[in-house]
Amino acid sequence: MKHGKNYKAALEMIEKGKEYTVEEAVALLKKMNTAKFDETVEACFNLNVDPRHADQLIRGAIVLPNGTGRSQKVLVVTQGAKEEEAKNAGADYVGGKEILEQIKGGWFDFDVIVATPDMMGELGKLGKILGPKGLMPNPKTGTVTPNVAAAITEIKKGKVTYRVDKDGNLNVLIGKKSFTEAALVENYNAMYNAVMKARPTTVKGAYVQSITLASTMSPGVSLALN
Repeated sequence: MKHGKNYKAALEMIEKGKEYTVEEAVALLKKMNTAKFDETVEACFNLNVDPRHADQLIRGAIVLPNGTGRSQKVLVVTQGAKEEEAKNAGADYVGGKEILEQIKGGWFDFDVIVATPDMMGELGKLGKILGPKGLMPNPKTGTVTPNVAAAITEIKKGKVTYRVDKDGNLNVLIGKKSFTEAALVENYNAMYNAVMKARPTTVKGAYVQSITLASTMSPGVSLALN
């Protein structure tokens, strides 16, 4: 893969073989002139887990202390009185079976789906459509709940969901490059603590094998595991 001059210049700023503290890595990323837009900053954790085992499928959600720096459109799938509750809480779209028909037709003008438990039977029929896109609501991420107002509030405040892939990698955004260094570090620490808390009891040896920070267009900066 060919990289542009900005990427190559950024790569030269990284000391080969060095593992940085999160404070050093964030400071370095902010110095890199890799794009003209406000890049997303992500943390990538490589974990010693086997997601084929249910207890090692690391998955969850967290509200970042300083938000994500981006707005998310929330669709609430519900019925009855909960529809008004969702609208009052700031949902971008609210509906029942009729809105699921729109999704079947190819409508995806939303980022997150929140659903009340009574609608999961209908939503489950769209598993093959929503699953591959990572849009299927799940109780573990707080997106299947009777308390739709609280769920919407958390998402709007900067809630992020995370899930380890089949190779043990967990990628999650921790903010925007325009954030202050302190804000990015605080968001990272919150995410790191969540990942560590999720360590399965069945994992032997080192749980975290590597951690890398990168912005949308930058090379990765390796973090020291201690």
